[in-house]
Amino acid sequence: MLNTSLVRSLTEHVADVLAEERLHEDTADATTSREAELEFARAILRSEIARISVKRPLDAWPPIDEESLMNDVLARVLGLGGLEALLDDPDVSDVHIRGCDSVWVKLRDGRRERRAPIVESDEELINLIRRAATRFSRTEKRFDAGTPELNMQLPDGSRLFAVMEVSTRPSLVIRRHRFELSSLDELRALDVFDADVQALLTAMVRSRRNVVVAGGTGSGKTTLLRALLNEVPPTERIVTIEDAYELGLEHFAEKHPDYDALQSRSANIEGEGEVTLADLTRMALRMDPDRVIVGEVRGAEAFPMLMAMSQGNNGSMCTMHADGTRSVFPKLAAYVSMASTGLPVETVNVLVSSALHFVIFIENVDGRRRIASIREVVDTDGNNIVSNEILTRVAGGQTQWPFPIRSGTRELLEQHGFGRPVMARSTR
Repeated sequence: MLNTSLVRSLTEHVADVLAEERLHEDTADATTSREAELEFARAILRSEIARISVKRPLDAWPPIDEESLMNDVLARVLGLGGLEALLDDPDVSDVHIRGCDSVWVKLRDGRRERRAPIVESDEELINLIRRAATRFSRTEKRFDAGTPELNMQLPDGSRLFAVMEVSTRPSLVIRRHRFELSSLDELRALDVFDADVQALLTAMVRSRRNVVVAGGTGSGKTTLLRALLNEVPPTERIVTIEDAYELGLEHFAEKHPDYDALQSRSANIEGEGEVTLADLTRMALRMDPDRVIVGEVRGAEAFPMLMAMSQGNNGSMCTMHADGTRSVFPKLAAYVSMASTGLPVETVNVLVSSALHFVIFIENVDGRRRIASIREVVDTDGNNIVSNEILTRVAGGQTQWPFPIRSGTRELLEQHGFGRPVMARSTR
């Protein structure tokens, strides 16, 4: 067992020396590779161990493995300390930590397990989060009483969110993304939908229908959106807009050689420099996109997105938090009102009905994700959006097609692979 006070002391020393070194780096040296920094940290660590051993020989300490000691210290300084083991576990999909003594993980199969603590105090957890913000964030990030919220992406694509001060104890949540689930074929193999639904989804994308993917937290919205994106022909230009880079188009360069990924930015310490999703949506329209993809709509960005969809950028897609396909419409109206447009609800509904073609609802029940409903947007009637639920899942998991797809849409989908045998079943 490692001497915890020794590990803590060495960690603080190496972190201080590295921080001092960064302050004196020239701009040209700021891109020092991770390998070079790791070697530099190892050299610092060896030197400090040698210095300490002069005063107190290593054999006077409790028995330790020097290599394990170095790995532990380096993981704390250059990595995420005790979090590394959790993030290296392929079965872990989410990590929830509250304070120093409550560590829970959610597994890929939906089960939850309690794991051993990764830090010894709440202050150590805060320091770990701060180190992550310093080392892995693309932009300036603070985590203190004045900025009690941190939202960022880790190098492996996982999303880290942390709070302090406004919560009883510091809390950390990490959501991991499965970039290996990147196709409709793979999702069908997991029984998220059947072959007929896959044919419909593929035809939606290829016929350039505008789609909203709705669902609750952890339902698989981003995973489904990523799979839909990978049905887009490689000749098309895609611009994505996200709060944190989660779609991961860089993992699929052969499928999307022409793309740009935009990420929102919070204000700096002086309260300047904020770039919102609404700002990015307007930027995206100037970048000559064939399709604009918004990772998650939850505010004023809904208005420019709907305008883009209704003015020729067909094939655009986004995700939303909602508890069903029908509830997407009033939420979109509320989000548009956040843009201070002053538009009456009837006008907003006209905009929604002209912009959207389909709404897909995906749910997670007992760890199993599945598409539970698909709704076709038809028209507007005053304060109401007229739509048909063309697909639903009933008790037992059976797929039903309760309403026929409109004839014009049906013909368009047929041209893009949604075959007549499926259509025959869907119109019964």
